Amino acid sequence: MWLNKDNYKEYLKGISIVEVSGESCANCLTLMPILDRLVSDRTDCKLYHIEASDDTMELVNMFNVYSVPTILVMYDLEVKASVRGFQPEEILEIWLDSKIDDIKKEYNIN
Repeated sequence: MWLNKDNYKEYLKGISIVEVSGESCANCLTLMPILDRLVSDRTDCKLYHIEASDDTMELVNMFNVYSVPTILVMYDLEVKASVRGFQPEEILEIWLDSKIDDIKKEYNIN
């Protein structure tokens, strides 16, 4: 699901993983299927994408994203963790598991 300034409040509920990418960013294009694989089997979070462009710059700035790719781990509309740049799949999986577990503990989510 692609987010923009008109729909993000509708979708960012609970634990969300948001990948902010750029159209001509090679690392972004490489990272997207990795994130899809890592999140597709999970039932505790959802994956969303934001394409950094003139149309989404207000949203990107609101989430304090200054480079792409950036991955945000969010709870409702609050950014709880972020990482910039391409991450190897194994490292990204460990990082995501850790950040999602932190949110579950903080909000007593089973």
